[in-house]
Amino acid sequence: MYTDKFIVSRRRFLAGSTALGAWAFMAPGAFAEELVKTPAQTEGPFYPDKLPLDTDNDLLILNDKISPAVGTVSHVSGKILDSRGEPIRNAIVEIWQCDANGAYLHSKSGNGEKRDGNFQGFGRFLTGSTGEYYFRTIKPVPYPGRSPHIHFQVKVKGQEKFTTQCYVKGDPGNEKDGIYNSIRDPKARESVTVDFAPVKRSKIGELAGTFNIVLGFTPEA
Repeated sequence: MYTDKFIVSRRRFLAGSTALGAWAFMAPGAFAEELVKTPAQTEGPFYPDKLPLDTDNDLLILNDKISPAVGTVSHVSGKILDSRGEPIRNAIVEIWQCDANGAYLHSKSGNGEKRDGNFQGFGRFLTGSTGEYYFRTIKPVPYPGRSPHIHFQVKVKGQEKFTTQCYVKGDPGNEKDGIYNSIRDPKARESVTVDFAPVKRSKIGELAGTFNIVLGFTPEA
């Protein structure tokens, strides 16, 4: 069912998590508060209508190209958890987002003529025994009508696919984003608001954010 891309993803996950340090999965207070189910959000109109040949978890390098995508390098990681807070293994995590020019990997995306041909725009990762995932991408940017965000979709065998979005903590556009503000529960809204913090000792200004996704079911034993 899973291709060699997931093996590549696992290797890049290990490399990425080593570079970032253990804090990426042990953020202070990450589980100290009451477990909050991640709110579902719209898939939106721009899930890729033609997937790239390269669908691994490094969105900055497309296939064997040398030139990286334009944007602030960002490491996004976290865990996929069930309703009890237990990690979910073998969940497929997909992300997609617009590039630094505000263009999606979709034939009807606005600003498509300026799309960054080096940005993968979409990636997949298969979670391991502790439910972890990792992506290297760019810090999300706004496009007309929306604040910066990354779309997430989680697929677990025997369950309906789950779709949500994560947002940038402190971004002024959040206050005007209707989809973000449709989440009425402050704790639920906070659960999809990610702090993209500077990576210590990074010479290129990399950022890192932790986004744990809590699904509303408990897998059968």
